[in-house]
Amino acid sequence: MLQEKVLYLITIYGYIGIFLALVFGIIGLPIPDEVLLTFAGFLVTKGKMDFFSVVCIAFIGSIIGVSVSYMIGYCLGWPFLEKYGKFLHIKEKSFNKVEKWFDKYGKYAIVIGYFIPGVRQLNAYYAGITKRPYMRFAFYANLGGLLWVTTFVTLGVFVGERWELWVKNFHRVAVALLLIICVSMGIYYLLKKKNK
Repeated sequence: MLQEKVLYLITIYGYIGIFLALVFGIIGLPIPDEVLLTFAGFLVTKGKMDFFSVVCIAFIGSIIGVSVSYMIGYCLGWPFLEKYGKFLHIKEKSFNKVEKWFDKYGKYAIVIGYFIPGVRQLNAYYAGITKRPYMRFAFYANLGGLLWVTTFVTLGVFVGERWELWVKNFHRVAVALLLIICVSMGIYYLLKKKNK
């Protein structure tokens, strides 16, 4: 099972395993990123890893993954993804959803998109393909990456021994968090509009 192999990779190679898994996971390989980060947080509670080192290494891995994805999108464009996207688990239908998401929420899509598997990977490709300025994209992508990494590593520290149970319920928790974020954004938008 892929998830078990990834966790084994972290157990054996430590920080290097986390770094490589995050880079390739953000590029689009089917790596369970949230599970990886939560497990790393659990290892922190066991004294096998340092919290700030895990966050820094994972953050750097996410920056490189996002940058590589952006450059692939920028240099090769949609024809490349159309031809080879299936190998990166990228479909045109998913790409179209990201496009609507971007048009509607802009910079918030980049930050919040990190917390949504699939959108996290597609955001960078979309930004590259549509030739959005890299520095502006990178600012929000890196902010989202830092929040995402810190959240899940902290969660791993918090749940400790129960990390496997949490992983089993991950999708339910993710949906609940996404709903909370969307409702909060909606309320914020309405209040802002009302004040104007």
